[in-house]
Amino acid sequence: MSRRAGGDAVAPCGPGRARRSDAYISPNWYPSKHEFHNQVPTWNYLVVHAHGRITVRDDERYVRRNVAKLTHMHEASQPAPWKMGDAPKDFIDTMVKAIVALEIEITSLVGKSKLSQNKEVRDIQNAGEMLNARNVNGMGEAMLAVAAAKSQ
Repeated sequence: MSRRAGGDAVAPCGPGRARRSDAYISPNWYPSKHEFHNQVPTWNYLVVHAHGRITVRDDERYVRRNVAKLTHMHEASQPAPWKMGDAPKDFIDTMVKAIVALEIEITSLVGKSKLSQNKEVRDIQNAGEMLNARNVNGMGEAMLAVAAAKSQ
């Protein structure tokens, strides 16, 4: 059974499938902090908000099919991928019946970011380099791009 929920939805997602990039930024990474001592910790992010019309999809076949697809996608990299058939059928049936799926017909995508744009170029650049040194999900490169654009 499908039901239109009667409203719009906003769902955060980001690079790749339903992910976003984010990172903690230490004030110690800003060179200006050591001169002026007026910096605080922050959290930077890259995200896309998907806006659209929402439909509640609570029919068991739809839910089971999508749970199986998601399981296959996320288990594919495992040495011995788990399958829904690995668990007792009655257990899986109970779990599937407890899920209410939401389908969003996307009407617009809006990108948002907070990459210390309000900071000095040297602060953005050093924080980006610190994130790169820590291998943090592309955030360092994004901050370095902001610093480069701001310095022009």
